[in-house]
Amino acid sequence: MSETTHDGRVAVTAAPSPDEGLTAERLAARYGLAVSGARPSLAEYVRQLWGRRHFILAFSQAKLTAQYSQAKLGQLWQVATPLLNAGVYYFIFGVILHASRGMSQDVYIPFLVTGVFVFTFTQSSVMSGVRAISGNLGLVRALHFPRASLPISFSLQQLQQLLFSMIVMFVVAIGFGSYPGPSWLLIVPVLVLQFLFNTGLALIVARMGAKTPDLAQLMPFILRTWMYASGVMFSISKMMEGRSELAVRLLQVNPAAVYMDLMRFALIDGYGASNLPPHVWAIALFWAVVVFAGGFVYFWKAEERYGRG
Repeated sequence: MSETTHDGRVAVTAAPSPDEGLTAERLAARYGLAVSGARPSLAEYVRQLWGRRHFILAFSQAKLTAQYSQAKLGQLWQVATPLLNAGVYYFIFGVILHASRGMSQDVYIPFLVTGVFVFTFTQSSVMSGVRAISGNLGLVRALHFPRASLPISFSLQQLQQLLFSMIVMFVVAIGFGSYPGPSWLLIVPVLVLQFLFNTGLALIVARMGAKTPDLAQLMPFILRTWMYASGVMFSISKMMEGRSELAVRLLQVNPAAVYMDLMRFALIDGYGASNLPPHVWAIALFWAVVVFAGGFVYFWKAEERYGRG
C-alpha cells in the first residue's frame, strides 16, 4: 500500500494485519488454539478415561504391591489388618458388651468378620480418594491425563485388596457352618454395586481434598462415626428393637449398612432376609448409581483446577 507525500516522494505503508480487531477467542479459533488444561466435554472426558484404562489398572496394581513392600509379612497385612480389627471388635462387642443380641456364635463371628472387611473396603477407598490429588501433585502437574484416573485407580486398588481378603471371609463362613450355595452368587453384584458407590465417594472427597488438604485429618473421625452407625459390630434390627420404626429404617438404608447386610445375607446361612430392609436391592442400586454419577460429574467440573495451587 502506498501514498504520495507533499514533497513528491512515495511512502510505502504496511497492509493492515488480517488479525487486527479480532478478539482473543476468535484469534485462537482461527489458528486452532485451545486453552491449556481446559476441561473437556463430559463425553470426551469419558472417552479419555477409557483410553487410559490400562494405566488405571497398572497404577492400582503397582500401588497395591508397594503398599506393604517395607513390611516383613508383605501382602499378608492385607488380610491380617482387618482380621485383627475383627478380633478386637469381637472381644469388646461380642464378649464384653454382648452385642450379638440373640445371634449364635456360628452366626455372629462371620457376621462381624464380614462387616469389618466390607466396611474397610469403603473406608479405605474414601481415605485413598481424599489424598488422590493432594498426595500426587507431582504427577498431576507433570503429566496431562484425566485426573479422575487417580481416585478410580485407588478404588480399584481397594477392590483388589478386598478380593484377596475374601479368602479369609470364605474360610470363616465355612468354619462356622455356612457352606457355599446359590446365595454366594449374589456376592458378585454386591461387589459391583459397592465398588461403584465407593468410586463415586472417592471422586467426591478427591475434589474436596484437593482444595482442602486438612480434610484428610478430619476424615478418620467421620468414618469412625459412620462405622458405629452402620451396624458393623451389631445387628441394627436387633439393637433397635422397641425403637421408632423410622429410626430403624433410616439406619438400615445407610449405604454402608446396605452393602454389609447384602454380603452377610449372601454368605451366612443364619442371616436371613428378615434382617434386610424392604427393597434392599433397589436401595443398593440407587446408592451406587446416584453417588457414582453425581461424584463423577462433581469431580469433572473442577478438572481444570487440579494441581494449580
